[in-house]
Amino acid sequence: MQTKRTIFGNKGLPYLLLAPQIIITCIFFLWPAAQAVRTSFLREDAFGLNFTFVGWRNYTRLLDSPEYLNALKVTVIFSVSTVILALGVSLILALAVDRMIRSGRAYTTLLVWPYAVAPAVAGILWWFIFNPTIGIMPYILENWFGYDWNHLLTPSDAMILVVIAAAWKQISYNFLFFLAGLQSIPNSLREAAAIDGAGPFKRFWTITLPLLSPTTFFLLVVNIVYTLFETFAVIDATTEGGPAQATNILVYKVFRDGFVGLNFGSSAAQSVILMGLVIVLTVIQFRFVERRVTY
Repeated sequence: MQTKRTIFGNKGLPYLLLAPQIIITCIFFLWPAAQAVRTSFLREDAFGLNFTFVGWRNYTRLLDSPEYLNALKVTVIFSVSTVILALGVSLILALAVDRMIRSGRAYTTLLVWPYAVAPAVAGILWWFIFNPTIGIMPYILENWFGYDWNHLLTPSDAMILVVIAAAWKQISYNFLFFLAGLQSIPNSLREAAAIDGAGPFKRFWTITLPLLSPTTFFLLVVNIVYTLFETFAVIDATTEGGPAQATNILVYKVFRDGFVGLNFGSSAAQSVILMGLVIVLTVIQFRFVERRVTY
């Protein structure tokens, strides 16, 4: 098979075509990242006019801070819970829609709609639903199950609320990829397994799930990044990190310390640590988890 190659008559044309993307990356990613690294070694005043080089002091103070270690623990619990809930529910919905013949498109359209909702709006919607005074869910939980729901006072209730709100926002995205992955699996494989006597669970575990592993691995990486960076608006709209720092994840603490507390050095150091944490997690996933992916 002969491979075709594109040859540019002008050697500068490829660089010209790449220039817009390179410029955007430098302005909106590389330059802010470099500024964050620089600021993390400084102590600035509230207006950013005077600064003092303090070296690694911002980092050492963070590692010795009980509040920061608590935010790290809260982030782990929040991220793991949100990823498991979002992936699990979206996979179940995709399996249900994949079995439908006539109404599959209608259900797909309805399930995709929540993805168009902004994270802040999603947080406010679930805040209203679980509001202890006017929400429908606290009323149902108290009258049907005898549980007194109050996410304003109970840390576990607050964590459950933010996990549900963040996962609900991401389910539509995961659902689309899972459904596409399911529809790309040949029906002949599952039919052959059914003829051999394999039940629905065994067919799913031995055929469907291994063939979905590339999609699952991709969504795992995307969802982890989502929980670490894009859930700020959900936290801010529902609990604002409370009660008693029970939902104060790392990205929200960066905002609170930097924009509210005006401690730019500590906030920048937290940003650098968070960025490094995401890079390490991504490398680990591609280095070890990808080995179990069946392409």
